Amino acid sequence: MTQVTEAPLAGKVALITGASSGIGAAAAHVFARQGAVVVVTARREGRLRELVAELRDTGAEASFHVADVRDGEQSRQAVEYVVQRYGRLELAFNNAGAGIEKVPMHLTDDAAYDHVMETNVRGVWNCLRHEIAAMLRTGGGAIVNTSSVGGLVASSTAAPYIASKHAVIGLTKAAAVEYAPHGIRVNAIAPGLTRSEMVEQWFAVNPEAEKRAYASAPQARAADPEEVAEAAAWLCSDKASFVTGATLAVDGGRTAW
Repeated sequence: MTQVTEAPLAGKVALITGASSGIGAAAAHVFARQGAVVVVTARREGRLRELVAELRDTGAEASFHVADVRDGEQSRQAVEYVVQRYGRLELAFNNAGAGIEKVPMHLTDDAAYDHVMETNVRGVWNCLRHEIAAMLRTGGGAIVNTSSVGGLVASSTAAPYIASKHAVIGLTKAAAVEYAPHGIRVNAIAPGLTRSEMVEQWFAVNPEAEKRAYASAPQARAADPEEVAEAAAWLCSDKASFVTGATLAVDGGRTAW
């Protein structure tokens, strides 16, 4: 039986993308609290600096690397930064993503489609390839990709987003099957409504939208980003050692309806 310490990620080196806010920033704190060495990446350098300072103030080992995951070379450089600095990459949480303005499919333009697909699909694709290559060199690891309830069920006026999050689950399953023999586990989380900065701003100007959103889930609330981050950390830990190719809904029961 796998032995698990009180700090489930103790000593593991983790890369977290999309870490400048929301679920990614929360994950940095959760992973660090569970003992991981944390490298955070995103496009906003100032916020990454603040986040790393917060982590170091808690005694965690942390650093950052600025990268846009839509760019394959920048994704490669982020992974190589981790390997060069710490000698290995054992955990990765591919959380960078983009939403989309709700528009009927026949009125959605190519630019909106391209933006969400480049970020949500190509971004995960870029990171997966380079993370897997690094893990193959050092004996395996665990990867978690952020999909969405939109990767499990459809909703109207968000077709490109729905397609992108379904694609993340497809990439997750494909990678899990291909690399299981090499000691690499790949899973996805499917968060429901989460109180990110963007959602908070949306609720502030659309209080009725907040009521409607809560009415669509059995728990009748939004998740705190840390609740979602805890699920990602569990999937990265040895507590989930027999879990790969799975998509864990963290949605307050939304997809159970």
